[in-house]
Parts: sequence; C-alpha cells; structure tokens
Amino acid sequence: MAAEDLPEARAALSLLRSRLCNSSFYFKPPSDSSDSNYSKLKFIISSSVTEACNNSILLLGPRGSGKMAVLELVLQDLLLEYPDMITVIRLSGLLHCDDNGAFKEIARQLCSEYQLLFSKMASFDDNSQFMVAMLRECGLAHKTIVFVLDEFDLFAQGKQRLLYSLLDAMQSVSSQAIVIGISCRLDADQLLEKRVRSRFSHRKLLFLPPCKENVERLLEHILSLPIDSDLPHDYIIKFNAKLHNMLANERFKKVISTYLDSDSTVKQFVRYLFCAISKLNLKSGLLTVENFEHALSDTQRQPKQEYIKDCSILELYILVCMKRLEVKEQNSYNFNSVMKEYKSIHDSFRTSDYYSRSVCLRAFEHLLQRELICFADNRGHNQSIEFRPAKLLITAHELHHGLKAYRSCPSILQKLMN
Repeated sequence: MAAEDLPEARAALSLLRSRLCNSSFYFKPPSDSSDSNYSKLKFIISSSVTEACNNSILLLGPRGSGKMAVLELVLQDLLLEYPDMITVIRLSGLLHCDDNGAFKEIARQLCSEYQLLFSKMASFDDNSQFMVAMLRECGLAHKTIVFVLDEFDLFAQGKQRLLYSLLDAMQSVSSQAIVIGISCRLDADQLLEKRVRSRFSHRKLLFLPPCKENVERLLEHILSLPIDSDLPHDYIIKFNAKLHNMLANERFKKVISTYLDSDSTVKQFVRYLFCAISKLNLKSGLLTVENFEHALSDTQRQPKQEYIKDCSILELYILVCMKRLEVKEQNSYNFNSVMKEYKSIHDSFRTSDYYSRSVCLRAFEHLLQRELICFADNRGHNQSIEFRPAKLLITAHELHHGLKAYRSCPSILQKLMN
C-alpha cells in the first residue's frame, strides 16, 4: 500500500511558504544586528523625528535587493513608536515625474492625511505654496513629513523643480521633513543639478547582493522549523537535522552557487526557494538536495532549447549545417550555402535523412518563423529567400543540449556537433 502524506509535512510546508511570502520575515535582521541597512535607516529616521531636524537619504541598489521592503518595515515600526508624529507621502517617478502632477499629488495626500479640502483646480504655484505652508505648520506642531520618492532618478530629469522646492523648504528652521530617494542607479546623486545637490545631505545606503555567509544564514533562518511551534517535536528535530546536513553538503552548495551566479538579488532568491520547498516530498516530510536541483532546472529553463524539441529531423540538420558554417568562419551564408553543407554531410556519411530542395526550403522558412534563425540584415527584401544572408539565433551550447534532449535525434548530428 502506498504511503500517505504526513500531516506534519503539510503543516511545515505551509509554514515555510508563509515565511517566504512575508518580506518582513527575511528582510528584518536579528535584534542584535546594528550593521544592517534596516538598523541604519531606522536610526536616521528616528533621530530626525525625535531631534526635530531635516534630513535626506538615498537607498541605492539593484531591483529586488529589498530597498522598498526594508523602508516599509522601518516606517511600520516608527509609525507604531510615534503614531502622531509621522506623516508619509509617497511618490513614484513612473507616475509623478512631471512637476505639476507631483505637487498636485503631494497636496492631495496632505489634504487626505489632515482632513483638508483638496482642490483639483489648484495651480502649480498654489500647490507649491500649500506644501511649504504645511511643512512649516507640521514643524511647529513637531510632526515630521517623510517624502518617499521611488524611482528617484526619474525625478532628477528636467528642471528638478520638485526636488529643489522640497530641499529648499527644508532649509527653514521651522520645517521638519525627511526626503528618502529610492533608485537602482548608483549614480543617482550625480544626476542632481548644482542647486539641488548643494541642499542634499548626501547620505546613501547601498543594498548589495548578499555574500556567501549571509546566504547561508538566510537559508537557515528561513528553512529551519521553530522548536516552539505546534508541529511534533520529533519531526522538528529530524527536519532541522536533515536541513543542517544538507546545508553542509558540497553538492547543495554548488546548486545554490549556480543559481546565485545567474541572479543574486534577495527577491529572486526567495522565489527560487519557494519553488524548491514546493517540491517537498510530503511522504517523507524532509527537504533534499534534489528539490533544489529540480527547482534550479525549472527556473533556468531555456526557451530556445524547448523550441528545438519541437523541430523536425530536417530542421535539426539545417541548424547543425549553419553552426558548421560558422565554425568554418564562413560569416556570411544563405540557404544555398546551407544546402551545399547539407549535401556534403549526406555524401560523406550516406545518411538516410535526405530531402528535396523544396522540402528543405519549407523547413528553413519554419525555422525563421520560430525565430531560431533570422536574416542577417534588413536589406534585400525583394530578393528570394534562398539568396538572403542568414544567421543563427541559438548558441552552440543551447544547440548541443537541445540535441541531447531530443529523443529521436540521429547520432550523426551529435557527432557533427562534437
């Protein structure tokens, strides 16, 4: 009789999935970590709030590195600590890079926050003066306005009137505000005009991909089952012991290293882990290296290799002939050149897979439609297909692995590729 799924395995899988869907779990560092970006950002904002001073800071790093997630965690914590002292205004460079629209959105959010009447007909100057007045009033009431500018580099285009107005208003003793710019461009501060740059405090936090030690800590933090959970104690001990053995396994380390070589951002790594734990065997209830290997092959699928599986034998011959022409350093070739190579292969090896020129031309056109090959340039539209220069859109590595995965691939093709 087949073994049944363990209920504790289902519960463990649900727990791990909930962790991976909760950014606060893996982005919030341990309480004793003072060197993390979370701790640094929280200190900067909280000190600005408590000491009633103005500040500006840039959060820089590649997409998926956790800039916005860490900022949201910090703001959540500070809104709980200082519920009546912080107002958050959020702008995105993708939506509000136009100065007029940005000032209108700031006025709308301020009116919504303080229950004031918002006028859609207000002019640019009206909204600008309203923002300056609100900064002054909030400063006198010991309230801090936090401006979050996502895609900060887009605000640095054009005349930069929004940035100048904001930073200039913050020079006043009565105002109390913090400007937080978020950008994936590491040179975002160099895009600022001289008048804006002189008013910016030039504080920057870099969000870099995690190092090897941090990846190991992150894996253990996310995948270990808590001892005080409702799961059976024996199962938790067994699961964690198996996990620790796997983390020390060289084969497992190689799999993780291979994935991180392609994408080392935390966001994508967490997605990979979600895929890996979803392959957990519910009958044994334990994670294995194979779970992570299968997830790696799923996340690194090559679409062109998938296309090769649907090709006919003749189309494979054409692809191999084109690759052989490139190896022979024949940079410019067309259908006629491919046919000569195809005939030479047939004459040399006396293969049974030999088709007429018209059939080969249809196969060549099908490869064009599948975008495995293309014409070398846009010239010669009036020329016949046979005479137009062509080129491969697939690498030798992709073609080689595609042929290996093709079930009925003639052995001569793999021999020719080698």
